[in-house]
Formats: sequence, structure tokens, C-alpha cells
Amino acid sequence: MVWLLLGVLLWSVVHWFPALMPAWRAVLLERLGPKYMGLFALVIVFSLVLMVLGWRSAVPTFVYTPPVWGRHLTMLLILLAVFLFGAAHAPSRIRQYVRHPMLTGVAVWAFGHLLANGDSRSVVLFGGLLVWSVVSIFLINRRDGTWNRPDIPPFSAELKLLGISVVVYAALLFLHPWFAGMPLIMAGR
Repeated sequence: MVWLLLGVLLWSVVHWFPALMPAWRAVLLERLGPKYMGLFALVIVFSLVLMVLGWRSAVPTFVYTPPVWGRHLTMLLILLAVFLFGAAHAPSRIRQYVRHPMLTGVAVWAFGHLLANGDSRSVVLFGGLLVWSVVSIFLINRRDGTWNRPDIPPFSAELKLLGISVVVYAALLFLHPWFAGMPLIMAGR
């Protein structure tokens, strides 16, 4: 469980660093140049490795009983999260209402997983990433100031994003047992 906790903490601290310490970031950028981004990426990959190894090695213990309906709501929330992830990288009307679709998608994803899982490692991973995403939104808003909403794309862009989101969601649903070790669709449920 220690590796999992360290991975989530490292992920959070490294991502918060530019917003919390912009002067230090500027110094590092000046000293390291393009190597700064490489170092940043390396530390992020290392934090992900810690999270994966920590997840796999942690013995889950009961923390709370998820609601019976939590699993079903999670399925819907994950589709919304996938849509939000896509909206962060493609034209979408959702960006008129959501300033940080990627971080909001992480928050929705993490919250959904907390509704479906009540074990200790889920609380550390999903709870930690939920806190990270919400704090990140506030830190970035504070750093960047006024929000300039993007132009409204044509409705066809929204339909395209929705279609791609459904395909990605279906792939994640199918592949979840292989990358997470947990089947989502089980016989008899």
C-alpha cells in the first residue's frame, strides 16, 4: 500500500509544482531547458509505475460498503468521463461550461470508482486522484485568472466526439479485465 500512496503523492506533487511554485519552475526551465519536460515526464511515468505496482501488491481491506446502485451509476459516469477526456482534446460545446474537461473527467472517473469499490486500495488510488483533480482545478484557475471560453464548434463536432466516446467506452469495458484485473460484466449479475 505504501507504493500506491507514494505513487499518488508523487503524481500530485509533480503536477501541482508549476502552479504552486512558478518561480522555481522558471528557474528549472532556464537551467534545464528542454530537459525539464523530459524530467517531468520521467517522474510522472515513475509515479504511474509506483501506482500500478502498489495496486497489484496491496492487499485490499474493507473500508465501506458501496451502495448497491453504485456499480450501475459508475458505468454511466465512466462514459461521461470518457466524453470529458475527449472534449479536452477535440472541439466540443462542453468547453463552454467546463473549463477543465480533462481534470473534470478524472474527478468523475475517480468518484465513480469510489461508488463501486469500498476497499482500501481503491480509497487511496481513486480518492487520491479525485482530490488531486479537484485541487488542480482550483490551483490552475488561481494561476491563470479569467477564463476565456473557446468558440462554439459546429454540432457535428459534438456528434463525432460522442460517437468516438462510445467506441472508446466499449473498448474500455471489454479490456478492463486485462488492464485492471477486474471484469465489469459478470454472468449472473
